[in-house]
Amino acid sequence: MSQTIFPKLTIPETLAAGPGPGNTDARVLQAFAAAGVADHMQGDVLRGMIECKHMLRQIWGTRNVHTFAVAGTGWSALDTMFSAVMPGDRVVAFSNGTFSGIDALTLRIKAATPAEHAADSLNPQAASVTVIEVPHGQSVTGDVIEAALAEHEPKWAFMAHWETGSGRINDLRGFSDACARHGVMGLIDAVSSLGVEDFSIDDYPGVAGWASCPQKGLCCLPLTYAPVSFTDAYIASLKATGAYSYVHNPIFEARHWGIVDGQDVDKGTYHRTHSGYAVAAFHESLRLTLQETLAKRAGAYRTHEAALRDAVTAMGCEVTSNMTSLVVLNLPGDLAGREMELVQNCRAEGFGIWPTLSAPVQVRIGILNQLQPGAIREIVRRFADAMRAMGADVDHAAVEAVLDKHYIQTIAAQ
Repeated sequence: MSQTIFPKLTIPETLAAGPGPGNTDARVLQAFAAAGVADHMQGDVLRGMIECKHMLRQIWGTRNVHTFAVAGTGWSALDTMFSAVMPGDRVVAFSNGTFSGIDALTLRIKAATPAEHAADSLNPQAASVTVIEVPHGQSVTGDVIEAALAEHEPKWAFMAHWETGSGRINDLRGFSDACARHGVMGLIDAVSSLGVEDFSIDDYPGVAGWASCPQKGLCCLPLTYAPVSFTDAYIASLKATGAYSYVHNPIFEARHWGIVDGQDVDKGTYHRTHSGYAVAAFHESLRLTLQETLAKRAGAYRTHEAALRDAVTAMGCEVTSNMTSLVVLNLPGDLAGREMELVQNCRAEGFGIWPTLSAPVQVRIGILNQLQPGAIREIVRRFADAMRAMGADVDHAAVEAVLDKHYIQTIAAQ
């Protein structure tokens, strides 16, 4: 058989302006590239992991000992968090977009009985799982959460904090309070909120498990480490029931991060082959987050999202999201139905915006690690040019005037 040797792969620089991953900070990339060749049990690698768990506790705002990170993307963290859900467990899951919908499917897979898996292994209809569907473009509210938990009396409840599929923030306070009232252990997908919003998870005692990712608010390489945090109650439940996983069992995972029997120890013990390069990059991303402070970063996201929102509104678009790292919009009437075409045109020019992944199709423009007026102006310029190329009547000067006014007012307020 003849061999085919392909040309060297060259990936060009692009402007990542979607829901994630965001552009990785240059300091993080440098830490990755500068790491020496070391195995996963080398002393500095282990020390870096120990320091990462302590920095994560500061960023999460928690005293949870079982706070560490899972090798991989946010899906790895979520699978780890869901590993405590066993077949037959009663679960209520709230879904209001693509990703909370996939989370709900994961929970049905975890909670399904063998018979339910045999009936439909790829989409098991677990009788013990109730999925509350909230329409696309709407947030999950406290009254909806309260009613569902009161009616179904589950062991576990799940919600995405920020649903990136539709750009909606869900009611975390209402979720935590309802879980506490009904003796339910809450599970939260914080993939899109950690590192973007300034919040402390210990302020939400109804939530027992948290899962996030490295490539959004923390602006680290996607395949590094995905943060998780678990309360003592979660770990006690996991110990009592076990989990059908070795790799994603939180207790086993925690041991490599120097967390054994609920205590911090000097050195982790082997669980998986960690990458010294990934540890170095993740460590630097956490340092960067703490140096900037969450309060300052969250304020910057609010400022620049408002500028982008005003600019696309001036182009005739309708914004339906309320996240501060992402704008989800409907195009003006004369471009309605051409969302995918516009997105593909932009991506062909190295401008990485995204459509929504479920109906109705909308456009998503993100600002992860783009927290400078010049970066927002570039995003706005490229988007306006793309709309104009498709025949839209966009007044560039008027849009620039909106941005000028916004940033002048912001500077004056400071």
